[in-house]
Amino acid sequence: MHNQVKRGHRRALRAALAGALVFMVVGCADPSSPVACIVPSAAEAIPAEGVLVGINPDWEKRSLEQYAAAMGHRPAVAVSFADVPMSATDTRNVVAAGEQVARNGGMLLLTLEPKLGLRSVTPAVAADVATVVSSMEDTGTTVVVRFAHEMNGSWYAWGQQPAQYIAAFRTLAKGLRQGTQATAMMWAPNYGGGYPFTGGAFEAQAGTDEFVSLDTDGDGALTEADDPYAAYYPGDDVVGWVGMSLYHWGSTHPWGQNEMPEVGKFAQQLTGEYNGLDGDETQVPNFYALYGADKNKPVAIPETAAFVVYRGDVAGELAIKRAWWQQIFSEKTATELPALRMINWFEWKKFEPEVGETVDWTILSDTATTELFVADLPSWAQFASEPQDCNSQD
Repeated sequence: MHNQVKRGHRRALRAALAGALVFMVVGCADPSSPVACIVPSAAEAIPAEGVLVGINPDWEKRSLEQYAAAMGHRPAVAVSFADVPMSATDTRNVVAAGEQVARNGGMLLLTLEPKLGLRSVTPAVAADVATVVSSMEDTGTTVVVRFAHEMNGSWYAWGQQPAQYIAAFRTLAKGLRQGTQATAMMWAPNYGGGYPFTGGAFEAQAGTDEFVSLDTDGDGALTEADDPYAAYYPGDDVVGWVGMSLYHWGSTHPWGQNEMPEVGKFAQQLTGEYNGLDGDETQVPNFYALYGADKNKPVAIPETAAFVVYRGDVAGELAIKRAWWQQIFSEKTATELPALRMINWFEWKKFEPEVGETVDWTILSDTATTELFVADLPSWAQFASEPQDCNSQD
């Protein structure tokens, strides 16, 4: 990128932040006052007991306050997506999401997507991200950055490029370490069942360095016997949280049917023990143990939900969602997965190209589902407390 373009981007970033911060100051420190919000560190944000319960909001449909009112609890985590490098629009949207989190309390899980490719994440771009995140820290908002999620898949422009992915992750981590007070990074692949996910636009091609790196058993082919996680891990020193996208898409591939989840499926997939209707996937490593418990890192499920396309069986469709959340919030989860510290429901109705239909992943869009979900929540579910009153002089 030419220097002139870089300077123009930085001017736009500063202008966007200047406008946004005027809006963000509501509910936080008076600009004329020396009192500032104290941002909890990433470590302090991890609950001593229980699990942070959050959502992936559809920000265009509802505000975070409206989601909280529907659930009767303040979400402990709200997920926001943005491109990186961040455009002026991305910056405004992220800052606006951060402002809502500052008023709600809790944590912002900022998911950054390098749609221009991993090489676009330069030290200058990392510094720009740090500037935006630092502005949110100034409001007392804890931020965790999930970078290039599901990098082991073949469906994103950053997928199946382990060396470039690790380099970009570490570049961003360095920028955040230098430019923020307390922000941590999350490493979050997709669940490894079905790996190497052939057929995607970005699958690793034979003869490339990426292919060789991903051929972890050295047999000259990428198969389910290859490790779906290890080649992508960027290092203990830059990973604060580990996470996994883990959905109930149905029972067997190809997807598209409304099907009840098998008993125990959630925990079995997280721990590499699944052997069920979709086949024997016990060759998948125990993600929870290897990257969470053994490394003493908090484990997150940054995205989860159950596949439902509404086709007229209202009771059956609700039963599918309920069976999935009851697994996730079961006593088994509490007792056998103590390193699990965050679960976020994917609160979207979204067209999914895999099935050619709009899937209703939500639990808060209708009263009946919401009431059952809230009634089933265990005592160890943790929500956001009252946000800081940064105008207080006490």
